[in-house]
Amino acid sequence: MGAAGEIWRRGLRSAMRGSSRFFCTEQSSRVKIFDRNLKRKQRDRAAWLMRRPEDSLLDAVAENLLDRLEDCKKTFPTALCMGGSLAAIRRLLNGRGGIEKLIMMDTSHDMVELCKQTEKNSPNENVETSFVVADEEFLPVKESSLDLVISCLGLHWTNDLPGAMIQSRLALKPDGLFLGAILGGETLRELRIACTVAQMEREGGISPRLSPLAQVRDAGNLLTRAGFSLPGVDVDEYTVRYNSALELIEHLRTMGETNALLQRGKILTRDTALATAAVYESMFAAEDGTIPATFQVIYMTGWREHSSHQRAKRRGSATVSFNDIQKQFG
Repeated sequence: MGAAGEIWRRGLRSAMRGSSRFFCTEQSSRVKIFDRNLKRKQRDRAAWLMRRPEDSLLDAVAENLLDRLEDCKKTFPTALCMGGSLAAIRRLLNGRGGIEKLIMMDTSHDMVELCKQTEKNSPNENVETSFVVADEEFLPVKESSLDLVISCLGLHWTNDLPGAMIQSRLALKPDGLFLGAILGGETLRELRIACTVAQMEREGGISPRLSPLAQVRDAGNLLTRAGFSLPGVDVDEYTVRYNSALELIEHLRTMGETNALLQRGKILTRDTALATAAVYESMFAAEDGTIPATFQVIYMTGWREHSSHQRAKRRGSATVSFNDIQKQFG
């Protein structure tokens, strides 16, 4: 594998360090909602908290996302997996999509190092894997250099989601595939309600504690706005049960999904935190004492435009009138 590996590494260096005018990176959005530096630190912490790589929720989302590759007849030799559930994607890939070269990218250096260590412990001889520390908002990849882009539970933390998706499209070759999964607006609705009630009771007002998330109706518009062909959107809801609200918070920390709002309030006081846990349990606890947490996941698929794709006829090209059809079958 030595000669082939060296050729691949040269190609990767060329793709990642070529002239910047060929990069997919666009101007950063002027609207700043999330603190990207804080999110990087949270993912660094998450890498250290992952004592075991398996997480039933992350595995279920990654498996569902990768299932879409089985519906494609074509193969995707060169793929980029960015942010979110990197380890789950790599572990559950299992030869799907015919991937030969995989680039794993994350803003967190520690998360990338964790993936490297996992690769050393259980290497996949059929897939040549490289690792890059980079930001989804500034994609350092040449245009038309990838066959597949996968983002599993990462893009919902970007300040410019449409811009990040446009960069993903530009990185794809014609007829390349984008697979994305983001958390939807119904995620953690129980925690949102409990936190709001507790803050109103203890502090006399509310401050943002959970990040705003995209709604299902927005996902199709995002794909269209980003210029993807043949867009597809579907949604799943997962209910995870915990022994307490504290266990839920610990799980969110392990996932790297805690609050990263730029205009976040001060640290939640002990009194309000205890009140939130009490309200959560009183409103949503089951008979066995466990509490549910809802995770809504929006799955998105889109292709870079290609001549083989079906296209709508141009306006005014119809040769049959609806009035004629109504008269014939009316």
